Amino acid sequence: MKFEFDIDKYNPKLTVGIPAVIFAIGLVIVAISFGSCGLPVTPGIDFAGGTSVTIYTDQTQDQIKEYFAGYDLKSIDTGLSGGYYLKFGPMDNDKMQAFNEYILAGYPDAGINQIGASFGTTLQGQAMLAILFAFLGMAVVVFIAFRNLIPAITVVCAGVADVTITAAVMNVIGMELSLATTAALLMLIGYSVDSNILLTTKVLKRQGNTKEKFAGAFHTGFVMTTTTFSAILAMFIVSLIGQVQTLYQISGVLVIGLICDFFFTWAFNAGILKLYLDKKNPQKKSGGQKAKAAAAAASAADAAEAEKSADKAAQAQKTQKAQSQASSRNRKRRGGKR
Repeated sequence: MKFEFDIDKYNPKLTVGIPAVIFAIGLVIVAISFGSCGLPVTPGIDFAGGTSVTIYTDQTQDQIKEYFAGYDLKSIDTGLSGGYYLKFGPMDNDKMQAFNEYILAGYPDAGINQIGASFGTTLQGQAMLAILFAFLGMAVVVFIAFRNLIPAITVVCAGVADVTITAAVMNVIGMELSLATTAALLMLIGYSVDSNILLTTKVLKRQGNTKEKFAGAFHTGFVMTTTTFSAILAMFIVSLIGQVQTLYQISGVLVIGLICDFFFTWAFNAGILKLYLDKKNPQKKSGGQKAKAAAAAASAADAAEAEKSADKAAQAQKTQKAQSQASSRNRKRRGGKR
C-alpha cells in the first residue's frame, strides 16, 4: 500500500506556521519549568534525590498511605498487574536505614532504590551535558552532510523542536525527568535527525520532479515511523502491565516524541524545504504557471475554432437551403410557361 503525499496541496507558509506556534508554546512551558526547578522537566528521584519503592499487595492506596504516614510520601503509581510504585523525598542516613527496616517489615518482597540529594545534583549536570553535546554533535554532522545553511538549520531546528515539545508534554502530563527519560530524549534526538535527513536528502540531492520526490520520501518515512511506533507502543503496554518502570518511562517518552517528530518532519521541515526550493528555482514555479496558462489558451483557441466551424457549417446549410428554394421556384416557373 502506497501512501501519497502531495506537497502542492498544502500552503507551505501554513505548514510552517502551525508547528512554529506549537513550538513557541512548548518553549514557554519549558521556560516555566526552568524557572521553578532549574531543569526543562520536573526532576524525579534520580535527579532530586529520594527513595522509590515497588511493592505488590492487595491493600488499597489509602491503607498504604496510612502505613507510610510518618514518611514523606510524594506519589503512588498503580500498575496493571496489581503492583504499586511509591516515591519518597530525600532522607538522611539514619532515617533512611530506619525506613528500609520499616518497609521490609511490612512488605518483605519490596524493591527499594535510594539516591542521595547530592548525587542527584551531580547526575543533573551530567544529564544536561549529555543532551547539550548530543545537540552540538547533531548540528556538526548535519552541517557537514549538507554544507547548505538553510536545510541544515531546518534539520537542527526540527530536532530541537521535537525534544522541546516532548519535554513540554512531559511537564503537562506529570512525567518526571529521570535517567531513563533522559536516555529516551537522547534516542529521540538521533531518530529526529534520521527522519529529517531522510526527507532533506531525498528532496535536495535526488533528480526528478519535486512533487514525486516529496511523495517518495514520505512513503519511506511513514513506513519507518509507523514500524518504530508500533514496536515502542508494544513495549509501553508490556512495561505498564509488568510495572517495569525503566522501560515504561523510556517507551512513554518515545511514544510522545515519535508523534512530535512525524508532525515536525512532514509539516515544518517539508514546508521550509518547499519554500526554499520555490525561491531557489522560481523558473520551475513560473514554468508550471506558464504551462497552465498555455493549456488554458489552447483550450480557448480550440473552443474558438470549434465555434468558427459551427458558424461555417450553419452558413453552408443556409446557402444550400437558399439554393434549393431558388431551384424549386425556377422549376415552378418553367412548368407555368408550358
